[in-house]
Amino acid sequence: MNRMQVTETLNEGLKRKLSVTIPAAALNERLGAKLEELKGQANIKGFRPGKVPLAHIKKMFGRSAMSEVMTDAINSTVSDTLDERKERAAAQPKVDLPDDQAVINDVLDGKADLAFEVEYEVLPPVTLMKLDGIKLDRPVIDITDEEVTAEVNRVFAQNRGYTDKGDEGVVETGDRLGLSFVGKIKGKPFDGGTSDHAHLTVGAGEFIPGFEEQLVGMKKGETREIEVTFPKDYQSDELAGKKAQFEVTILHVDGPNQGDLDDDFAKRLGVENVEAMREAVKTQMEAALASMSRQHVKRQILDALDDGHKFDVPAQLVDAEFNTIWQRVQHEVESHGRSFEDEGTTEEAAREQYRTIAERRVRLGLVVAEIGNQNEVEVTEEEHQQALIAEVRRFPGQEQQVYDYYRKNPQALAGLRAPVFENKVVDFVAEKGTITDKKMTRTELAKLIQADEDEVPEEHHH
Repeated sequence: MNRMQVTETLNEGLKRKLSVTIPAAALNERLGAKLEELKGQANIKGFRPGKVPLAHIKKMFGRSAMSEVMTDAINSTVSDTLDERKERAAAQPKVDLPDDQAVINDVLDGKADLAFEVEYEVLPPVTLMKLDGIKLDRPVIDITDEEVTAEVNRVFAQNRGYTDKGDEGVVETGDRLGLSFVGKIKGKPFDGGTSDHAHLTVGAGEFIPGFEEQLVGMKKGETREIEVTFPKDYQSDELAGKKAQFEVTILHVDGPNQGDLDDDFAKRLGVENVEAMREAVKTQMEAALASMSRQHVKRQILDALDDGHKFDVPAQLVDAEFNTIWQRVQHEVESHGRSFEDEGTTEEAAREQYRTIAERRVRLGLVVAEIGNQNEVEVTEEEHQQALIAEVRRFPGQEQQVYDYYRKNPQALAGLRAPVFENKVVDFVAEKGTITDKKMTRTELAKLIQADEDEVPEEHHH
C-alpha cells in the first residue's frame, strides 16, 4: 500500500473536512531522498564530504529530517488533493495532527502511517448577473457664480492672515474665532454638536444659518446661549429642520489683517490675477464634485452587484473582515469616549449591522474578482506605481519612510492594487450601464453621499 488515502468526512455548504493517510512507505521514500541530499552536503568530522554512510546520517539527522519530510508531505498532499477535487480554499486549510505523541514518534521513526484531518472552506463558484443596462444616476452639478465668489472669499480670508485682538477682543463680522460649544436638541446633546476648540470666520457661512450672526458683539471669554434651526435640507436627516440650543464660549478673537482681494494678492498665491484665481478655485471645486459624483455612481454599482448576487460566502473570510471593521469601531468608540448608547444603538445591534456589512464586502470582493477575471481587467505595473506614488504623497515630509515601508512589505504593496482593481471593474460595469445625468445642487449631492455612508460605510482604506 504505497497510495495515500483521502476520505471526505464533511461536506456541508462551503465547509469541507477530509481524513488523509500517507503510508509509512511513502514517507520513508521521501526520507531517503532527503537523506541523500544531506549526505551530499554534510560536513562531519572523520568523513570526507559526500562519503558519510547513510546509516550514520540517518542516526544524526533522521528525526529532524523526518519532521521536515512530514511537513512537506502534508503541504503537498493538501494542495494536490484540492487540485484533484477542483476546489479553491478560501483561507489556509487547518491541519489536525494526532494528539498522541507516541503515535507521532512512530511516524517519525518511519514505523507508522501518518493520518491527519484537514478542514477548510471552499470559495463558492460565482455565477455573474447580466451586467448590461444597470440603471445609474450620475449627479451633475452646475457651480453658480455666487458659490465660486464665496469660495474665493474664503480663500482670501484664509490667506490674508489675522492678528489676535487680545483679551478685550469683541467679535465683529470678518473676524476669525476660536470657540467651544455644546449643542442640545430638547435638552439632549447630539452627535457632532460639541467641540472643545472649533474655528470659524464670522459671516463666511461655515456654520448653520443664524449661528455666526449671534456671536457678533460677544467678548473673549464670554459664554452665551444661542438658538438656531437646522435647515430643512441639512445633510443629516436626524437634524434637518430641528431647533437647537448652543452654549458657546469665545476662546480667542482674531481680526483680519488689512489688504484687498486684488491682483497683487492673487500673485502672492502664485496665480496671475483675480480672474485666474477664480478659474483655479472653480476647477478645484469641479474636481471635488466630480469625485463625489463618481463615488455616488460607484455606490449604485456596488449596490446593484450586491442585489444581483446571492450566494453563501466563507465564514472565515467574513470573520476576518468583521474583525478588521470591529477593531476600528472599538478604536473610534474608545478614542472619542462615546458609547453605543450615545449613537442610539447597542453593542449587539452594532455587531449585527457590521457583520452584515462584512458579509457584503466579502461577497462583493468575490463578484468583483470574477467580473475582472472574466473580462480580463488587470492592474498594470504603471497603475500600481501610480497608486504607490499617490499613497506616498499623502504623507508630506515622510515620503521616504512610507516608500521604504512599501518596498519592504510586498503584502502591503500588493494591497494597493485592490482598490485600483475594484475601481477599474466598477468603470467597466459603468460603461455597460444605462447612465442618466441628474442635475442637482452641491447640498443635494452632499446629502446623497451622507445617506450612502449612513447605510453602509464604504471601505476606509488606511
